[in-house]
Amino acid sequence: MAQERKITVQRTIDAPAKDVFEMLTNPERHAELDGSGFVRSDEKSDRIQAVGDVFMMNMTGEHMGGEYQTDNHVTAFDPNKMVGWKTAPAGTEPPGWEWLWELEPQGPDSTLVTHTYDWSGVTDQALLDKVGFPLVTQDQLEDTLGRLAAAVSG
Repeated sequence: MAQERKITVQRTIDAPAKDVFEMLTNPERHAELDGSGFVRSDEKSDRIQAVGDVFMMNMTGEHMGGEYQTDNHVTAFDPNKMVGWKTAPAGTEPPGWEWLWELEPQGPDSTLVTHTYDWSGVTDQALLDKVGFPLVTQDQLEDTLGRLAAAVSG
């Protein structure tokens, strides 16, 4: 049986979908949301506004030998419903992993947030072996949802 190559977590957050979406589409806030500890800061990126946008993040991690930057190519954008991006080392094309956020209103002040980390598009076996996917754990993704909940309700 093939191993699942994605992790999905969900949480209902006490905030309207538009507030959650506003937070997720602002790269300046991503370091505060990141439960993995890899995201350090945004590199003067504009708000995500459409599929095709690219935003740069300053990162850190032993898997990359310390400090590095990523280009994040927006692959999904539906206002107040969905945003997603594929991450790549700065200046390169995305090798196939994607982060997707889906928002489903549960009333005027509550949103079911589904966050998926999907590396099924990574086909380079050497990269799969080097990185050791999943690089981010389910617990770290759940921590990200907790940080998002705190940020939008705070």
